[in-house]
Amino acid sequence: MSNGTDSHRTHRRRAVIASTVGTTIEWYDFFLYGTVAALVFPKIFFPGSSPSAGVLESFSTLFVGFAARPVGAAIFGHYGDRIGRKATLVTTLLLMGIATVLIGVLPGYATLGFAAPVLLVLLRIGQGIGVGGEWGGSVLMAMEWGPESRRGLMASLPQVGVPLGLLLSTAAVGVASAASGDAFETWGWRVPFLLSVVLIAIGLWVRMRVMESPDFAEVKRQQAVERQPVWAAIRKHPREILTSAFVRLAEQAPFYLFITFVLTYGTKHLGMQRGELLNATLVAATVGLISVPLFGHLSDRFGRRFIYGIGIVCAGLYAFPYFALLDTRSSGLVLLAVVVSLIVHAVMYGPQAALIAESFGTNIRYSGAGLGYQLASVIAGGPAPLIAAAVLQATGSSTGISWYIVLCAVISLIALLLMPRRPTPPAESAQTDPQRMEA
Repeated sequence: MSNGTDSHRTHRRRAVIASTVGTTIEWYDFFLYGTVAALVFPKIFFPGSSPSAGVLESFSTLFVGFAARPVGAAIFGHYGDRIGRKATLVTTLLLMGIATVLIGVLPGYATLGFAAPVLLVLLRIGQGIGVGGEWGGSVLMAMEWGPESRRGLMASLPQVGVPLGLLLSTAAVGVASAASGDAFETWGWRVPFLLSVVLIAIGLWVRMRVMESPDFAEVKRQQAVERQPVWAAIRKHPREILTSAFVRLAEQAPFYLFITFVLTYGTKHLGMQRGELLNATLVAATVGLISVPLFGHLSDRFGRRFIYGIGIVCAGLYAFPYFALLDTRSSGLVLLAVVVSLIVHAVMYGPQAALIAESFGTNIRYSGAGLGYQLASVIAGGPAPLIAAAVLQATGSSTGISWYIVLCAVISLIALLLMPRRPTPPAESAQTDPQRMEA
């Protein structure tokens, strides 16, 4: 019995490490694009546009990656629920890594002309599909290896890959910027993209050593694998999918304002130094390494909805103070603004994975949870920097952006209240009565 327990713990530890390491690499790649899109891409790929139009066009390519994420969730959700979590996680890591490295060697508009932004968009789509398939598998691999009483914590551990990926990508851009100096906009920005090769190798080595999750292994043993898991999730649980997407508005839209749009707002609108904003983001991301699993743990003790609801309210209340602190241009207050913003985000992001994943049975969980989670990319994360940039250009003020955050919080709170409360059974057969499940 002892050997069996020790073996289970070993595989659980490997699953958590593999999920977290792989997710970190995926988000390093994804965030790296957002950071460089705010700082460099308008000049490299859209040189003929005005500064404000260039920013909008650059953030449009950022949005394309978000739009591709539900596609990735559907593709890899299907295979993740059909053949297992492990194989899909190896594939998503490769797809994201290859797209990132190719962006690092992509010539700019001066060399390729119109083909340069077109290729950039295609590679961004590849990134989006990769990260769209990544989240469901990594979260489920960790959560399904964990005990029932700690699934909030277990599912939050891969979520740490978000602040860790943000930390690494911001640090890489900061180091490359300092090392290349004035040459950052010519070749320095490419270095962090090329470094992704090393991270991919590490991630693949870790993920190849992981066993399939016990929950999915049990589904296969019971021969309860769904033939069309994506369609089954959409047909049986549309309410769960839609509320999962809208409940993320208060988390995801402000998050991409806090880490991506803030670079444009700070440097272009407030005249602050790029390095100062990057350093503030580094500190905030470091705090996130603790705050994300902390709130995941608290959701095990006090309930997912309660903790998540607190986070939604905090996001709405912080909308105006956040920009007020930034507008002071004071280093200390700007640092405070950025750090608090990511703590507010962590209140929601910690319990979020378990909150969404537990709404679906094991044999459609990768598909259902992935679709709900990634649909938010189209309505929240992707449009947020675009909306903020457009509002700032039209009004010259952050007031409209703050009201946008408040609106997102209101919608998320409504979605949380409408989210079905009863979790589905561990596995559902193709003949499961959806009305009985929601009774």
